[in-house]
Amino acid sequence: MSPRGGLRTGWTTGTCASAAAKAAAIGLVTGREPAEVEVGLPGGRRVTFAVEAEGASRCVVVKDAGDDPDCTDRARMTAEVAEATTSSLSAGSGVGTVTKPGLGLPVAAPAINAVPRRMIAAALAEVTDAPLAVTFSVPGGEDMAARTSNARLGIVGGISILGTTGIVRPFSTAAYRASVTQQIDVAAAQGESVVVLATGSRSERAAMRLRPDLPEVCFVEVGDFTGTALRRAASDGIRHVMLVAMAGKITKLAAGVMMTHFHRSQVDGSLLAAVARESGSPDEVVAAATETATARHFFETCMAHHDVAPLERVCALARAACQAHTGGAVDTEVVMVDFEGDLVVARA
Repeated sequence: MSPRGGLRTGWTTGTCASAAAKAAAIGLVTGREPAEVEVGLPGGRRVTFAVEAEGASRCVVVKDAGDDPDCTDRARMTAEVAEATTSSLSAGSGVGTVTKPGLGLPVAAPAINAVPRRMIAAALAEVTDAPLAVTFSVPGGEDMAARTSNARLGIVGGISILGTTGIVRPFSTAAYRASVTQQIDVAAAQGESVVVLATGSRSERAAMRLRPDLPEVCFVEVGDFTGTALRRAASDGIRHVMLVAMAGKITKLAAGVMMTHFHRSQVDGSLLAAVARESGSPDEVVAAATETATARHFFETCMAHHDVAPLERVCALARAACQAHTGGAVDTEVVMVDFEGDLVVARA
């Protein structure tokens, strides 16, 4: 699907799984696998998928993620259906299994989320009322999963079968936000009282060096969703957060901006100028605050003059803003690293 003038949307693993399962069930019941199959989406819309048969009651639907940079694009979602005394869903090769609490699924269950489970059940019910055992597999699913957060969440063996609307929307901020909250939920479910938030891969590497005592589940790459992560930590009962980031993100947080995407917020040069003056910084540092629209120039000027006092002040303001964002429920430590993630420059 391609909205006029926009990027092409695609289908979730959950939608493809429901289509593959329905096709395999038709094959089991009729003895002939269909060339295409129609399934319903959660919103009521019905869509049709091409089907590849791989033998009796075993069918494949190839996922099309549209223009989303999804590692599961072109995944061959495979379902094999058999008669059973009780309906069940199982994880075959390339589909993950849950090993940790906090995902809303029992430990040892296949990593198939609630909405896809309902979609699969509805699709099967259109074919037969008889109980069926369905096993899902994805060739290459383990390699795909290595590019996701599954291992950190305790999902082993392959990808998850996901989706809330059945549709993949390119560069979905909703999906990223959901991933952030899910990771915090898993840490909380394992009894962790500390989480470390990083805004990107370099800051996350720095965070892991700073807190080698913490298990991997405590580290969450939040991107621009710092505010979302802090609120979730508070609601999950986590009482201490370390935030590791670079100058730009921290400056936005210092100004009270909790959603830091560059399209939605700009670095406040006047704030940087004010902290530089308050810190007694050289004129060159004060001027650098407003010479460009980025915090990087200010950061590099501070470093060139061996003047970290304004950067420490920015961290302190960011910490205060983060703690205010949760009403004081979460004690937040803010650590600024350089743009390579190699050096801790300031903290509060």
